[in-house]
Amino acid sequence: MFHIHCAGLCSSASVLVICCKQSFYYSFSYSYTGLPLALPRGENMDGGGGSRENVTAGGAYTEELHVLAVDDSLVDRKLVERLLKNSSCKVTTAENGLRALEYLGLGDEKRTSLEDNVSKVNLIITDYCMPGMTGYELLKKIKESSILKEIPVVIMSSENIPTRINKCLEEGAQMFMLKPLKQSDVVKLRCNLMNCRS
Repeated sequence: MFHIHCAGLCSSASVLVICCKQSFYYSFSYSYTGLPLALPRGENMDGGGGSRENVTAGGAYTEELHVLAVDDSLVDRKLVERLLKNSSCKVTTAENGLRALEYLGLGDEKRTSLEDNVSKVNLIITDYCMPGMTGYELLKKIKESSILKEIPVVIMSSENIPTRINKCLEEGAQMFMLKPLKQSDVVKLRCNLMNCRS
């Protein structure tokens, strides 16, 4: 177990909480509260485009990730989309859980292209608090699907509630992140996701 401290004046909403599915624990404590938080384990609806490899300035190959970003807040949705695109990710957005399920082929009117869309999505990142269907409920639907269950799901929330975090991780969430996201958060998310996939 190790600790990461946020030095100086910082808001809990700007601190990234990452936990990959592994047998050890990540523990994060915030210096301004002194309260530790132990975490177990660690464009629009047009979709399209599979993953591809990009060549970085250093000559290394990096795989482009296709991310489905789900958030009922237009401002937050655009922010996440911009940050992900800045990290060379392809982004499809949905304004709620039901639209996300429709895109993935699990809506009331299931698409014949379900497997095509699934093969194009490498990551689903969703807000926790949404009307109609919460991010937790969306997570459960995805993990109950034999086709979708292997897609990593990241939960975002502006509220740091340990029981909520643990519940999402136990249900199969790959990571839990606190909003608002920053570019450095997305870079860390991408690195951790690629490590978990390797």
